[in-house]
Amino acid sequence: MMATAEYQFQKTFVITEEMKNDFDTFGYIIVRGLLSRDEVEHIIKNIQDANYEEHTYGVADGEGKEAHIILWNHPGNDATGMLCRSEKIAGTCAKLLGGEVYHYHSKLMKKPPKIGGKHVWHQDYGYWYKNGCLKPDMMTVFIAIDECKRENGCLQILERSHKCGRIEHTLVAGQTGADMQRVQQIWDNNFPHKFVELNSGDALFFHCNLLHSSSENTSDKRRWALLCAYNRADNNPVIEHHHPKYTLLEKVADSAILECKSLDVTGKDFAELEKDKTSVATKVESN
Repeated sequence: MMATAEYQFQKTFVITEEMKNDFDTFGYIIVRGLLSRDEVEHIIKNIQDANYEEHTYGVADGEGKEAHIILWNHPGNDATGMLCRSEKIAGTCAKLLGGEVYHYHSKLMKKPPKIGGKHVWHQDYGYWYKNGCLKPDMMTVFIAIDECKRENGCLQILERSHKCGRIEHTLVAGQTGADMQRVQQIWDNNFPHKFVELNSGDALFFHCNLLHSSSENTSDKRRWALLCAYNRADNNPVIEHHHPKYTLLEKVADSAILECKSLDVTGKDFAELEKDKTSVATKVESN
């Protein structure tokens, strides 16, 4: 089954009551064409820079494959920073969550052709709960850099599963995964399983308790996606951990994405994922 709550990005794009209701009901909305082709190509130039590549880690899926991840804590002032601070992304999240948000972290998820590993069923709050975030007033924006289709490991979701609350999570291979008995019970009880197939530039805005996973990439096409995570300002974590506590997010106009020509990554605070207690990651050496 295909995903349900879809909208088309326009220059006059605003969050409507219908969009907010869909987000609350289904746990997500899809915005087609959120990024233009020029914006996607501009972002690719940034993330292919050596300053990103040297922070690549591999996360095993327990079946001999691994996905690659580059994670940073603060937006910074390059094009990816402008993207995460833009009104069409950060501003949309603030409206969907009903209050001021700050940038919790961003990451580039890369599934190389043929060898890109799966991600087990989980909730993002399954990780973030352990970081001292007391409420699930958090969300992620999954932005397709490449086409994300079934054959190269697109996201899969259990629609409306965010209504089931937080599920216990344990370490599965190198990842934190949800209790599969509970996941199966949810799957079997009218929480539709959907494939979220996206074209380059499309985005999925989803609640932190929405159950999701992705299969391995068996195709000859890579699958890159940029994920921006946000926390409500009044949900400041109560413990120190590897992601930021509340930090004022200075939003920018959408036009700042293409206007930004800087490749300076100063202040992004790339993560050393071997220190992350919610996953097991190993450094991938740059070519």
